[in-house]
Amino acid sequence: MNGYTRRGFGTQDGFYSKETGHSIIIAVSFTRLSTRLSLFLRMPAFPKPEILSFPSGQFIPESLFSILVPSWNNLEMLKFCVLSIRENSKYPHQIIVHVNEGTDGSLEWVKKEGLDYTYSATNAGVCYSVNAMARLARTENLLYINDDMYVCKGWDAALWKVASSYSHRLWYLSGTMIEPSHSKSECVASPHDFGRDTTTFMRSELDTFAGKMKRKDWFGASWPPSLMPKELFNKVGGYSEEFSPGMYSDPDFSMKLWQAGVREFRGVGSSLVYHFMSRSTARVKKNNGRKQFAEKWGIPSSFFYREYLQIGRHYRKEKILTAPGMFPHLIARIKAFWIRIR
Repeated sequence: MNGYTRRGFGTQDGFYSKETGHSIIIAVSFTRLSTRLSLFLRMPAFPKPEILSFPSGQFIPESLFSILVPSWNNLEMLKFCVLSIRENSKYPHQIIVHVNEGTDGSLEWVKKEGLDYTYSATNAGVCYSVNAMARLARTENLLYINDDMYVCKGWDAALWKVASSYSHRLWYLSGTMIEPSHSKSECVASPHDFGRDTTTFMRSELDTFAGKMKRKDWFGASWPPSLMPKELFNKVGGYSEEFSPGMYSDPDFSMKLWQAGVREFRGVGSSLVYHFMSRSTARVKKNNGRKQFAEKWGIPSSFFYREYLQIGRHYRKEKILTAPGMFPHLIARIKAFWIRIR
């Protein structure tokens, strides 16, 4: 970049001139100033509940994915999610559920179904629960999915076809969601309403629609259903628990993968799931993830999604994702500074 190289993220982030040996210090100054301010802006930590683990002992050696399903008193949706995995998958998989509270019968149900599960008497949030479930994984590939998702036929084969095409293990894939409400995201197929809950779900109509649907792959995989190598998940330390109960934990996790060298953030257009959009986040006090991301990484999450991951753009195999140039990065750091002090 005209004789400049980027230093790493963090408090020493900036640009260094190979010719003169001098740093452009304005970005560093903003980072140091906002780091001091963060002492006053830091939110109270989300309390970590005790999490118990219960492996079932019924592992199928041929299982391809370890599927992580956090659930919070959402039994009917959870049943639908697990049913769809069992009926619509090409390959056998290990299913692991995290039961938050389980006062609606979820705890008894996962026991009866013989599933591997983790349990907390109170809501553990996404980060703690996903990390706990991952420790029970017995395959080499982790797939994180929400309990209000219904996987369509062949969803796993489409993901594995892409994953197995790589000669390396530095990849992160997402399936493509079909949603009943209009979404501004180019990554989502919407609005296609096949029901808002299990009682209004139009399964045969969805199967017909998904079977005919043709959708291109896209850049910017960063949310469930998401598939990644287990060793990559462990390398970056799983989900960052300081983002509990989970707001903005997805872009933070993707940024950690970027720092670990991942450049294949690919949404698979032929791996389809129906998302009922049953929001459990309305029941929990949210963390200010937008501010936390800006504080931790020095740029807004929107900038990371748009300029780094190229989210929503059509995937091209020959294109390698790269970090943006010096000037847009500097502007992003200024915006992140304002996010942090507001």
